[in-house]
Amino acid sequence: MRLFSKKSVAVAALLTSTSVVSAADVEVLHWWTSGGEAAALNVLKDDLSGQGIGWQDMPVAGGGGESAMTVLRARVTAGDAPTAVQMLGFDILDWAAEGALANLNDVAAAEGWDAVVPAALQAFAKHDGNWISAPVNVHSTNWVWANKAVLDELGIAQPESWDDFVAAMAAVKASGRTALAHGGQAWQEATMFDGVALSVGGVDFYTKAFIDMDPAALGSDMMKETFDRMATLRSYVDDNFSGRDWNLASAMVINGDAAFQIMGDWAKGEFLNAGKVPNEDFLCFRVPGSAGSVSFNSDQFAMFAVSDAGAQAAQGAMAASIMSPSFQSAFNVVKGSVPARTDVPNDAFDACGKKGMAELAAAADSGSLVGSMAHGHANRAAVKNAIYDVVTAHFNGEYDSATAVEELVTAVELAQ
Repeated sequence: MRLFSKKSVAVAALLTSTSVVSAADVEVLHWWTSGGEAAALNVLKDDLSGQGIGWQDMPVAGGGGESAMTVLRARVTAGDAPTAVQMLGFDILDWAAEGALANLNDVAAAEGWDAVVPAALQAFAKHDGNWISAPVNVHSTNWVWANKAVLDELGIAQPESWDDFVAAMAAVKASGRTALAHGGQAWQEATMFDGVALSVGGVDFYTKAFIDMDPAALGSDMMKETFDRMATLRSYVDDNFSGRDWNLASAMVINGDAAFQIMGDWAKGEFLNAGKVPNEDFLCFRVPGSAGSVSFNSDQFAMFAVSDAGAQAAQGAMAASIMSPSFQSAFNVVKGSVPARTDVPNDAFDACGKKGMAELAAAADSGSLVGSMAHGHANRAAVKNAIYDVVTAHFNGEYDSATAVEELVTAVELAQ
């Protein structure tokens, strides 16, 4: 399958001769190591292989990317940066501010990126007006994944409100199954927190608290209710949740050992990789109470500045390939995310994919699209990590909700 567009061919010619491109490799640092993620990444590997561009894989396991960023910092400090790195949000801008990233303006101009990439994504893909990364996708975090057979067996309808959701979890727990599959890692608890905060106060509250970092919102009754709801969720996870990887929690739902998982739409890739079909085997819906709002993050590949002409050409070809409409469709169909371009048709996407694309477009139009706190699109790493600490400490019983609110206000203030 040839995914490289005519414009992309022009980009490759613009950057260098074909023979140089063919001789080049890209070393790619990423954290896509689960089954569904690996299947999606193979779409990109195969596309580049078809152009004669070698792929040196550097996977660093860890669903939130924190371990990968630690490895990256060590590589850069040692003067040995990879040529391409998967990154999220403010991490991209921080590296750009250090002058470490390559300029992709030539590729972007030839491909017309400015016209097709949503402004919310461009805010993280550009620095000082220059393109410094290629968006691969748009994920959203406030999703619930449910095993349809388990719900049907217990006579549970898809929950529409928070109270419905709690009642559904109670019914599952009473049946002897795990109600909520969860992996006890800080980024996973923060991912749940994204959706729960939106369910409590909507986009206005979420924006004030996590993007504006308004102390009044951080210390509000709505924030206490958010922590109260997190405590409710904690009462429905199994005893062995601590340290579990997110995809293993997804497997619990896939296998019918658990009914629900709150996780970003990368979880859909695990269901698809297991041969499951949306609306037949599993359901996808927003965290009850948050419908109409979308918290997003976008995986992007940033290219580190290199001096070798062959490596530069390979980077340009990789960036152009990532942004081609056919690749955006093929990759995101497998990954569970939606395209980073607005002009990609939804024909190849399943029911959950079509739903995600429609809800993303509607949220963008209505002003209800917000950057995910949990995934580095609401605030910089220091603030994000401070929030992580409080959220996971509360989830593990170190604070009650009132204390967690106080700790959150202090932690964010100190981290700024």
